[in-house]
Order: sequence, then C-alpha cells, then structure tokens
Amino acid sequence: MKKENILIVDGMALLFRSFFATSVYGQFMVNSKGIPTNALNGFLKHLISVINYTNPSHIVCCWDMGSKTYRNDLFEGYKANRPEAPVELIPQFDLAKQVTEAFNIKNIGIEGYEADDCIGTLTKMLEKDNQVTIITGDKDILQLLNDNVDVLIFQKGIGNYKHYTKGSYIEEFEIEPTMLIDVKALMGDSSDNYPGVKGIGEKTAFKLVAQYKSIEGILNNLSQLTKSQKSKIENDLEMLHLSRELAEINCSAPLECLIEDIVFKLDEDKALTMLKELELKGIYTLLKDLSMKIEEVI
Repeated sequence: MKKENILIVDGMALLFRSFFATSVYGQFMVNSKGIPTNALNGFLKHLISVINYTNPSHIVCCWDMGSKTYRNDLFEGYKANRPEAPVELIPQFDLAKQVTEAFNIKNIGIEGYEADDCIGTLTKMLEKDNQVTIITGDKDILQLLNDNVDVLIFQKGIGNYKHYTKGSYIEEFEIEPTMLIDVKALMGDSSDNYPGVKGIGEKTAFKLVAQYKSIEGILNNLSQLTKSQKSKIENDLEMLHLSRELAEINCSAPLECLIEDIVFKLDEDKALTMLKELELKGIYTLLKDLSMKIEEVI
C-alpha cells in the first residue's frame, strides 16, 4: 500500500497569524466591495508556501466552529481571557473557507470541538499508513508527534518553520511528545487560561515529568519531591487533573473523513476565479507557479 504524504492545516492559526501580521500596522487591504482581505492574502501566501515545502498528495484544513467547546463545560474560565475577534477579521473567516474550497482543499470543523481536536482526530485516523505533516502556530500540537507525524511551527516571515520530528522534539525537551500533556497539567497555560498547579512553572514541570514520566508517576513519588513542590501539588490536585484533561487534544472527535476525500487536485481556473472575485492580485503569480510545479511532478 502506497504511503501518502498528508498535510493538515490549522486554518485558525494560519488566518489569525496572517491578520495580525499586517493589522498591527493598520493595513487591512480593503477591496472595492469594502471587504478587508489582509488575513486572506497572508493565509494564501502561507498556504501556498507550505504546499511547496511539503509537496502533499492530500490536504485538509481544520477550523474552530465558534468560541464555546466542551472544555468550557469542564472549566468555565477556559479561554475566557481571549478578546473578541476584530471586526475587520470577522468577514474573512467564511471567505477563508471559501478560498480553501476554491483550491480544492476540504475544510473540517465540528461544533463544540476545537480545530486542535479535529487535527488530532484526523492525525490518528491517517497516521498509521501515511506520513502526516501538521502546520500550526500552536505548540500544544507537538503532543501528536510520532514516527509518522511531523509538526511545522510558524516562525517569523512566510515559509519559515521550526520543523519538529519525534526525534528532534525528544532531543530538545528530553521527554516523549505525549508527556507534553502532563507538563501542561502542571504548569497550566496562560493563553488558554487554565492554571495548572499554582506556583509550578515551566522549568519545574518539564523537570518533574522528565524524571517521573507522568502525573501518576509524580503522585506516586510525592515523598521524593521538595517540601514546597509536594505541598503545591497536594493543594491543587483537583486542578492538576482538570488541567490535564484540558491540555490533552481530543483524538476522538465525531468526524468522518475518507482519505479519498482529501486528495489534492488543484484547479487553477477555479482558484483564479475566486482570487479575481476577492481582488487578491498578489496571489496570481504564486498560484501560477504552484500549478506549474504540480504539473511537473505529475
């Protein structure tokens, strides 16, 4: 059986990154219909760049479907610190999905679940017989790394990535990728607004997980910890377990996706029609170059 090269795109991370890269300077690229297109423009530049980098046979793009998920039922404060989306970004959400479809890339999102959960579920469905590469800005996704799964983390500029393999992750952090869940349970996550164990920071969390391998291992060896570490963990046991549940990507989201549904077949004319409609002239040449590259491979 042929091993396919599958690209999973974190659409939310890519679109938000593209928006804020230019909006911080007050640049929104409003077209003749009065629609801001700065996020769409950056989104497509990033998307085409990562397609060139990975040469995928299959692509799927994952999205959040609203701000509330099952994690908000577990912990009311989850992501409560996130501001509302800027007004200039709001119309670009649906348009980004339309643009992705125009590139013949399937969009997936499920009410009540995060894009991360869709990414995790798809990864588990597809990784066994294929090579999967995930593009994101979210380091939580690194927990999905294994021998068949790589993760690209955006760096500054388009086309620059920190390319993680399971091996490079272990070399850098000295723990298995799945142990990141236990690290986050201890240290919490300020961007997702869950606290972990009060008073335990990143350095201590990594050190304890590297030594004891899991939360269970740490709890079974509390007597070996410093007095301060022991009391902090004992005082926050409930939040420790809850934070672990919040940190773990759900790889059993209720989605269906057959590998034949995500075969990447670019239709240059279809994509160009959408680009012209949105007046994204800066993407025309990138599309043409991508189309020529794909034809050469075929």
